[in-house]
Amino acid sequence: MEWVTKSVGNTCSLATGGTPSRAKPEYFEGGGIKWLVSGDIHQKEIFDCNGRITELGLQNSNARYLPKNSVMIALNGQGKTRGTVSILRTEATCNQSLVSICPNNTDELLPEFLYINLHGRYEEIRRMTGDDGNDRRGLNMPLIRSIQIPLPPTPEQQRIVAILDQTFADIEKARANAEKNLKNARELFDSYLNQVFSQRGEGWVEKPLGDVICKTHTKDPRKNPELKFLYVDVSSVSNTTLEITEATELLGKDAPSRARRVISEGNVIFATVRPTLKRIAIVPNRLDGEICSTGYFVFKTSDELNNRYLYYFLQSYCFMGEMEKLQSGASYPAVNDSQVKQTIIKYPSIIEQQSIVASLDKLSMEVQQLEKGYQEKLTSLGELKKSLLQKAFSGELTKTEGHAA
Repeated sequence: MEWVTKSVGNTCSLATGGTPSRAKPEYFEGGGIKWLVSGDIHQKEIFDCNGRITELGLQNSNARYLPKNSVMIALNGQGKTRGTVSILRTEATCNQSLVSICPNNTDELLPEFLYINLHGRYEEIRRMTGDDGNDRRGLNMPLIRSIQIPLPPTPEQQRIVAILDQTFADIEKARANAEKNLKNARELFDSYLNQVFSQRGEGWVEKPLGDVICKTHTKDPRKNPELKFLYVDVSSVSNTTLEITEATELLGKDAPSRARRVISEGNVIFATVRPTLKRIAIVPNRLDGEICSTGYFVFKTSDELNNRYLYYFLQSYCFMGEMEKLQSGASYPAVNDSQVKQTIIKYPSIIEQQSIVASLDKLSMEVQQLEKGYQEKLTSLGELKKSLLQKAFSGELTKTEGHAA
């Protein structure tokens, strides 16, 4: 039997809410009416929420009671909120950032089927705003009404929901296990790293970083407007990548004012803006003599300090813990060069440093292999979910498909 397809606007009633005036405490204080906001959407079923309004707040705002068992969708919100859906399982109201989608006839469209269809089309729905990923633009009623929903017979809807519910539970369990293993692998490396740099063995030296690095240089590329150079901005380094993966080619005349620090092969660079993100890298040969942002501290190690030993030290809690305590600024927390230089580093002889680096390199490689395997597992689980959803809503899903390992 061929499935009928209809728009949400032709099969459902839509409703949204409002926010009582914050200037009126009596609209909120002591209230017993559940009042949803966009942050409440991140769960499959909504049975309760933190927000409450009073009967007076309800009467003096656009908030209204929403149909129980309707599907809620977030119109906007930062990050992953916009386009997220859940099922309302309680009597509640909401603000203007959410919309209730209630099937007009449950003999035609089950709320659970509507939910799982919209949930599976999350990325497609977000793209409907045509904003190329700009979270500031949101969904609206006309866009939601235009969404097309396949309508198999309700027994088939029930079968699809049952299969996908069980399968998604299996996928979520497998995903949670993979993420736990991924976290454990990273914690294993961090634990070993901190153990290495918190010790002080016989013959080890303890000095401020400023005493074991050499002077580096700055230059203003704008003084040579037609000269090309490669520029490493703060965003060019992701968390503790060994080498810099990106550099932007610019002419001197196009250089931003922060493009000042000269980098050389083997230098270690550390981003002083939001330092706890651990943007740390070693400068490769291809960037020798190029320019990086003043948002980096550039380390040129002296003869008594191995640059890879320093690279690992900067990742450890011995250093990052200090940076976390010293950083200041609300929007863009940062540390300054003087604070970096004053941080204490403990180190043995160069030969012992090389031995420590070899051990850390080996462990780092093993952890990276584990991480790669877990990431591949997470990717395959995501692809499995997409495949099952595609089959489900094209009538190709069988009872034997979809179990996650």
